[in-house]
Amino acid sequence: MADSSFDIVSKVERQEVDNALNQTGREIATRFDFKNVGASIEWSGDKIEMRANGEERVKAILDVFETKLVKRGISLKSLDAGEPQLSGKEYKIFATIEEGISQENAKKIAKIIRDEGPKGVKAQVQGEELRVTSKSRDDLQAVQALLKGKDLDFAVQFVNYR
Repeated sequence: MADSSFDIVSKVERQEVDNALNQTGREIATRFDFKNVGASIEWSGDKIEMRANGEERVKAILDVFETKLVKRGISLKSLDAGEPQLSGKEYKIFATIEEGISQENAKKIAKIIRDEGPKGVKAQVQGEELRVTSKSRDDLQAVQALLKGKDLDFAVQFVNYR
């Protein structure tokens, strides 16, 4: 019988991020505490730019955006938001969406699988993803449960389960 496998990836659906960003924009346009503070949120190239005339206001925009991301099923571990910066008369926060598993993080996951996972499970790095193979599907499910239980500092999803 052929080996079963699945891939561990770190991807974010761009459309879902867009939807969360648009919902945030609509909410800050209608909320009373954001009236006349120049509050806005928009794409700026690959980054998300939030701006307002006060540091606490721009942090509130970030908080609303994070809430919308969670409601859309996007892990906050994939959001990398900077600190508020003063730019002229307004404060700005730039945030990026992290995608892909770095080589060092892939090695960390492979080590966890080797050390704590069931015997006979192999993990190999393939670019920005990790392929996990085993003869037993139960072992693969045990690996998924193991990784879900770990507090990794990046978001992971399991795809291509065969």
